[in-house]
Amino acid sequence: MKRFLRNCLLILLLLVTCAGGYIVWQGYEKAQEITAEVSLEQAAQRAMAAADYTPPDRIPETLKEATVAIEDRRFYEHQGLDIIGLLRAAASQFLPDMVRSGGSTIGQQTVKNLYGLFEPTLEIKVAEVFLASQLNDLYSKDEILALYMNIINYGDGHIGITNAARGYFGVEPAGLSQSQCVILAGIPNSPANLQLSNHYEAARNREQLILQAMVREEYISREQADAIWNEPVFLQQS
Repeated sequence: MKRFLRNCLLILLLLVTCAGGYIVWQGYEKAQEITAEVSLEQAAQRAMAAADYTPPDRIPETLKEATVAIEDRRFYEHQGLDIIGLLRAAASQFLPDMVRSGGSTIGQQTVKNLYGLFEPTLEIKVAEVFLASQLNDLYSKDEILALYMNIINYGDGHIGITNAARGYFGVEPAGLSQSQCVILAGIPNSPANLQLSNHYEAARNREQLILQAMVREEYISREQADAIWNEPVFLQQS
């Protein structure tokens, strides 16, 4: 009986390994297919050449810190795939007491938006991992973060941080206040449900979560978080 159970476990392990290997191979093939006509570097350079592109040195540090704290807190440590974050995201789907979270890193979200990879298939997800790793080989973390913020959806039709800063507040990204930075950092998680035109209160609630995350990651103190929260956030009148 013991031998039978051991053999069953070995067969199961072999099947899982084979299935995993097949999925990884399919993802790799998909990544090659995605970049066949336009390489990852070409796609990134095309985005960076846009007239409304805001370079890293013109993006406020508060916006960078808020984005990393809420979207990908191990951004500066991993190479495109956050194993811990992925496992936590998977666990959150089954454990009701855990806050639901996504497993995609900033790098994965960047390549997804560069190529419009919005089909939620496992093959696409694995391809994103390969491309995110490649992105880390091509650019610095600061460049990747800026690229992400220049192509992500900030709601109300504002694609990229330049359009969001101008559209919501009538300023360039460099002129954003700390509170404006934090509230903007929360929108890409669910643009339709957090856009400021008709979901301002929901966006402010998420701002509180981001400030807590920034304190936890030691970007700011509790006192600084309170000061940012108490800053008035006035939307530009349309």
